[in-house]
Amino acid sequence: MCEAHILVIPFPAQGHVIPLMKLSHQLVKHGIKVTFVNIDFVHNQIMKSSLGEGVADHNNNKDAMIELVSIPDRLEDGDNRNLLLGKLTESTCKVMPKKLEMLIEDINKSNNNNNNNGNKISCLVIDENFGWGIEVAKKMGIRAVAFWPASASLLALHFNIQKLIDDGLIVANDGENSHPFFYI
Repeated sequence: MCEAHILVIPFPAQGHVIPLMKLSHQLVKHGIKVTFVNIDFVHNQIMKSSLGEGVADHNNNKDAMIELVSIPDRLEDGDNRNLLLGKLTESTCKVMPKKLEMLIEDINKSNNNNNNNGNKISCLVIDENFGWGIEVAKKMGIRAVAFWPASASLLALHFNIQKLIDDGLIVANDGENSHPFFYI
């Protein structure tokens, strides 16, 4: 029997992890196995919190429907990831694509060795902020979908910023309050 096995990858920031964890719990209710991938720092925080209840750390329960795994972000342990968002984003874009490929290969190889083909990764659910994840999925021949954890209106704004700039509704803030709408 071929079961779906979805790999979920949130952006490591407030407001991204919990919505994808809630989605993962809904997927599990439909019999779908989920592997939830975080950076090491966030993974350790989850394992210490109540959010980690009802899920399994990669090292302690291979039969759990949500398996938590982590990959490094290459920042130092003492770095404040909330204050160093630019550095975190740059680091994750450099490090995570290759680490993600390796993780998928390891999971799929492990399932091959156990004659458990139904648990190979069949789809990636990737935070929209990790667009590189779609490219990894394409390269590996795996289906992928982008997830936007914020409101639909913010997503519409995100996709139309260039048009708003071109139409003059958003202008660069040059210190003058010459436009009544938005300044960037």
